[in-house]
Amino acid sequence: MNDVGAAQSSEFGHTSHVQDPVDFDWFEYQRPNGTPLAVTAPQQLVSQHSREALVVPRPRPDRKVDEGSTIVLPYVGSKIARRTRRLRAWMLTMPADFLAIVTPLLWTTANWRGIISTAVVTIVIFATGGLYRGRRHLSILDLLPGIIGRLLVAAAIIAIIAAQRHESITNFMRTVAISCGLVVVSRTCTTLFVLYTRKRRWVEHGTIIIGSGPIAIELARLIKRYPQYGLRFMGFVDGCKDGQDVKDGLDATKAAPLLGTVDDLDQIVKAVELDVVILADAVAPETKLIDAVRQPAMMGCDMWVVPRLCDFQAHGGPLDHIGAMPVSRLRRATLTGPKWALKRAFDVAFASIALLMVSPIMIMCALAVALEGGKGIIFRQQRIGRFGKPFNVLKFRSMRPANEHESQTNWSVAHDPRVGPVGRFLRRTSLDELPQLWNIVRGDMTFVGPRPERPYFVDRFSAEYPGYVLRHRVPVGLTGLAQVSGLRGDTPISDRARYDNYYIDNWTLWLDVKVLLRTFAEVFRAGGR
Repeated sequence: MNDVGAAQSSEFGHTSHVQDPVDFDWFEYQRPNGTPLAVTAPQQLVSQHSREALVVPRPRPDRKVDEGSTIVLPYVGSKIARRTRRLRAWMLTMPADFLAIVTPLLWTTANWRGIISTAVVTIVIFATGGLYRGRRHLSILDLLPGIIGRLLVAAAIIAIIAAQRHESITNFMRTVAISCGLVVVSRTCTTLFVLYTRKRRWVEHGTIIIGSGPIAIELARLIKRYPQYGLRFMGFVDGCKDGQDVKDGLDATKAAPLLGTVDDLDQIVKAVELDVVILADAVAPETKLIDAVRQPAMMGCDMWVVPRLCDFQAHGGPLDHIGAMPVSRLRRATLTGPKWALKRAFDVAFASIALLMVSPIMIMCALAVALEGGKGIIFRQQRIGRFGKPFNVLKFRSMRPANEHESQTNWSVAHDPRVGPVGRFLRRTSLDELPQLWNIVRGDMTFVGPRPERPYFVDRFSAEYPGYVLRHRVPVGLTGLAQVSGLRGDTPISDRARYDNYYIDNWTLWLDVKVLLRTFAEVFRAGGR
């Protein structure tokens, strides 16, 4: 994008100067008779007043928009906003809450262990209760019921523990009450500070809207007019390259500056400083939208959805709002961050311990394989891991393939006569996969995840089954939700891909625990292949 001093529009016979982005909402394009106007990739312009960049769409003659149509103009954020785009509200509120709780230690050191314990328990309860998640509409009055309720829960837990250790806890509970009051004061101050930085546009996050209808355009207008939501409108994305034309979804009197189609969403995310994506009234097919938001490039963006019946709120639904437009945060598994690091730490520790504990069993399996088939007890086969990276998976050999081509392209050997009694037992009990514990220690695999497949079948299934390639967003696993749900061996690939993507989209540490427990049950009842 090129910087210029004013918006020149030779197609319309006049030159228009751009206003300051804080006060500017709509720019009206009047097209002459017989000259169609539409929107294509944005062109960057610079405000004469604030010297901040605006994004104004260029006209394109191949799409029609009625006369008098209006366009919401995105703008490029200030230098301060670009430096603070990685900041999140919890980075301020969490330390402030902790300091508020331990503030009584400034005048009393009695029960200091209990006060610090109270701070830790409160932070955990606040985090699990969603009080550190980002919100678009900030109001201390909206947050107050949740804060007070969770403070009471934390205080009750600490009181029960303290009562078991001390005869009198009156003074300690008085200190806890003071800490709770300071938390409310602290939250009020941090909320007002975050609102102040948003209104000054010191902190704002780049936002695109998937949709091009009246709801999307109204949402863009609200984002641009009210900076207290902490969002910077960057443009619309809608339609698909092989589907219905975007113009069928446009309002008759308005047009949307489109950055591209849904198919281009991952490239758009990489090309611009994008933090938030809001799904509104898109005309793109639902399958296209699902595939788009599952792309690895989207994992670093917050996803919000405008409910279809946006004028009616579901009972008990945890909705936020922008202006009077309800929006709901789309829950997606966090594939990075502390929880994912904890998953990796668990993999390394548990796999290392498991290798030591099952080493006698592995030695017996190795001897049985050697007695049945001779040398070469470990079978190495290339599989595809996270983001399409190949690696060699390790297994106890249950049969000898005729050649490498057969090894890579033969789908199932369940009824192959070359599988002997030892190999059949190892496969039925899944003991042949114990060497993959070393793959987990190396980082090739994880305990729970989509099962790895050979390159030949990955290419084939990715072309035949929509969503199959999205399984590779996470590390492949020793076991998976599809496998413990009965999808092993010669079972439908479409069902496996659906279960794997469900696991990825809804991943939690507890889901991993459930899959592992069900895996142990399958092994003990010999429910393998």
